[in-house]
Amino acid sequence: MSNALCSDYAAVTDLRAADPGAVARAWDTRATRPTIRGDGRLMIVAADHPARGALAVGNRPTAMNSRTDLLDRLRAALAEPGVDGVLATSDILDDLVLLGALEDKVVFSSFNRGGLAGSAFEFDDRMTGATAESTAAARMNGGKMLCRIALDDPGTVATMTACAQAVDELAARGLIAMLEPFMSSRVGGKVQNDLSPDAVIKSVHIGQGLGSTSAYTWMKLPVVPEMDRVMESTTMPTLLLGGDPADPDEAFASWEKALGLPSVRGLIVGRTLLYPADDDVSSAVATAVSMVR
Repeated sequence: MSNALCSDYAAVTDLRAADPGAVARAWDTRATRPTIRGDGRLMIVAADHPARGALAVGNRPTAMNSRTDLLDRLRAALAEPGVDGVLATSDILDDLVLLGALEDKVVFSSFNRGGLAGSAFEFDDRMTGATAESTAAARMNGGKMLCRIALDDPGTVATMTACAQAVDELAARGLIAMLEPFMSSRVGGKVQNDLSPDAVIKSVHIGQGLGSTSAYTWMKLPVVPEMDRVMESTTMPTLLLGGDPADPDEAFASWEKALGLPSVRGLIVGRTLLYPADDDVSSAVATAVSMVR
């Protein structure tokens, strides 16, 4: 954290007010790193949930309300040996870069957060976050898109089109397009992802076909039963997501088993690691790192 422009959160707010151009300078001077190095495995921490209005973790409905608490947890996770980087929205990434927490880290921006959790327009998930241009300007490694596919909702095709365009725009700049596809539907008025193996397989085939090139496409997939069969559906490098499991121990066990499958390159996990039941972020992250490495 030697390149930090700010030493605490009050300084971040002061700098944002007095010298907003400092954010761009922090990105310009940050030490970057290639996505793949060493053993080729990746341990990424995810924190783009708040921008979609998803602030709950498990039985804690307001878990992510405090930005400074979230930043504390992210900084603790990023400081753990073996953690390669972070996925987050621009507001969080800008805070982290000002605090010097992104030196020599892999960084993925988050593109579409328009499908707010619980909204009537949730499947029309518009690109309200980062762009390929901003991701390249900040010298990040790539951008992530959520692509929920609801066959009975017309908003789905707009989301698919926007994701396909983003894949092309990222690829044109030599940046990774991280696609997170789901077959989804409304059940009792609430959006639910279908986590059956065949539904995940179908979502993979739809997702990896987006865009005019797949050269820079990676997949971000849930761990579900029959993961060996799921991973037979793609040759794309894949990171496993964590979701918000009811039983963290069961989640860790399922990750460990799936990490040995072809195409799987590592984990991209947020709430399970940032908000463990005992609030020991470092211990939860260290456990996950031991599986990846």
